[in-house]
Amino acid sequence: MNKFEAVILYSPDLVVNTLKNQEDFLNNLLSEMGGSIIDHEDWGLRDLSYNIKKYKKAFYKFYQIEIEGFKIQEIKKILNQNEKIMRNLFIKTKKHEKLPTKIMSEIKQK
Repeated sequence: MNKFEAVILYSPDLVVNTLKNQEDFLNNLLSEMGGSIIDHEDWGLRDLSYNIKKYKKAFYKFYQIEIEGFKIQEIKKILNQNEKIMRNLFIKTKKHEKLPTKIMSEIKQK
């Protein structure tokens, strides 16, 4: 199993229930492919560096994932077809860093 960190940007139009359903969708997708979410953080509604579609904000979610590396392309393909997901980024790591991340620490200080 390979270790990945992922950041997924969800549409700001989503309500809490729909956002939770999208997280469950990702969890189920990874489970079906033999992977799992080790840990995650909710970075909340944040400004985008540039507009994506007509949006200036997005819900940011950070995930630490374990899955076979060759399955990432298939996961990206499925996520790119989901209209509620604006962007996704997967990065392979040697080991997962201890949470909270620096961004989450900054959010808690405010």
